[in-house]
Parts: sequence; structure tokens; C-alpha cells
Amino acid sequence: MAVRFFSDGVDEVSFRPGGKQKISQWIKQVVAGEGKKTGNLCYIFVSDEYLLDMNRKYLQHDYYTDIITFDESTGNRISGEMYVSIDTVRSNAEYYHADFRNELLRVMVHGVLHLCGYQDKTTKQRQEMRAAETKYILLCPC
Repeated sequence: MAVRFFSDGVDEVSFRPGGKQKISQWIKQVVAGEGKKTGNLCYIFVSDEYLLDMNRKYLQHDYYTDIITFDESTGNRISGEMYVSIDTVRSNAEYYHADFRNELLRVMVHGVLHLCGYQDKTTKQRQEMRAAETKYILLCPC
């Protein structure tokens, strides 16, 4: 099974994360750390406007977001498509005085953690999600 990355041809965004092989191995490590198996995971890098349109169309949410995750998992095998707004990742990195790369990794692991069963609707869930994000980011060789 594979972790793949896309942007060209999806939107006007042309973004490729450096170190794709290391990121792929790291994502697989996250999935294994959650007691799951890696299926097909796709990261699609898009613009704010593209993701806003998806948020409206598929989730009936009228706001910008950094990632939308579509779960295609079966049983214990984690699969899905994760649409990442590079615009929002950049602006969040600036807002939080964070390194762009670190913010990108946080968003990427956030999507995988959703596929692993984490939620972020309540304060407690958000705290658990943030703790897991931090734990796994520290393990990233990226």
C-alpha cells in the first residue's frame, strides 16, 4: 500500500513536499503506532478557494480550513484522500510563528489521525488530537 502526493492538474497550486520518501515512511509509522495498517493514502495539495468549495459542497461548511479528509478505510486498514490547503498552511505558520514545514507536517498527521479514529469536535478531543500530533511530529525524520 502507498502514501502518494498530488497537486499538478488538481488546482492552480503546484506544490511538492520535499523528502516525500521520508514523509511516506513517517506516515506509515504513525498508522502503525495507532495499531492500524496502511492502505492507500493520498495527499492532494490545493488552494484555499478549492478547499473552500469542497467544504461547501461535501460538508456544507462555509469557511476556510487547512485539511479535509475523506475516509475510505476498511476494517483495520487506513485509506483515504486528504486535501490540504497550502495557502492556509502558510498563513497558519505565519500566524502561529511556526516553521512552514512543521505546520505542514502537523496538518498531514492531523488528517491521518482522523482516519485512525481521532476526533476534534470537543475541547477534550482537540487536546487529545494535539497531543498525538505533537508526539508524532517529534518522531518525524523529515
